[in-house]
Amino acid sequence: MDLDLKQFIRDIPDFPAPGILFRDITPLLQSPVAMGAVIDAFALHCQERDINTVVAVEARGFLFGAPLAHRLGIPFVPVRKQGKLPFETHRVEYTLEYGTDAVEIHKDGVTDDDRVIVVDDLLATGGTLAAACKLLKNTGATVESVALVIELSDLGGREKLLDYDIFSLIHY
Repeated sequence: MDLDLKQFIRDIPDFPAPGILFRDITPLLQSPVAMGAVIDAFALHCQERDINTVVAVEARGFLFGAPLAHRLGIPFVPVRKQGKLPFETHRVEYTLEYGTDAVEIHKDGVTDDDRVIVVDDLLATGGTLAAACKLLKNTGATVESVALVIELSDLGGREKLLDYDIFSLIHY
């Protein structure tokens, strides 16, 4: 990819709390060229693997997962926080800094024949992505890769995903 995607990421200091540097993807979303470059890179990555389903994590992962699935002509399946999906679900709880949370997928979302790519906008500490991968494994699906727009390397999220191929376009 010849396009420097970092130029489309806006740094917002002290958001959502003092001391946090937020990496805002809004300028990337507003650029058809940058957005197209992300989807092109993800699609090329998928062509090198035997992917038949795109799974994306709520909510910003949907922004990249749905167009990727459309481009590849394969199903898109959302993973959402607990209580957000209307049909019967599989669920995995995971630990946060202070408490727990859970992610869910529809029971008919994936099967043991599915070879998925998990898409999200950003890898930070890795808790939600690790939970999503565990959820998929519990359903019998195979996680072929995890695709990310941004990886915040200093936060150690990759360490929670050592069993998976991780494809990140931007590193900080």
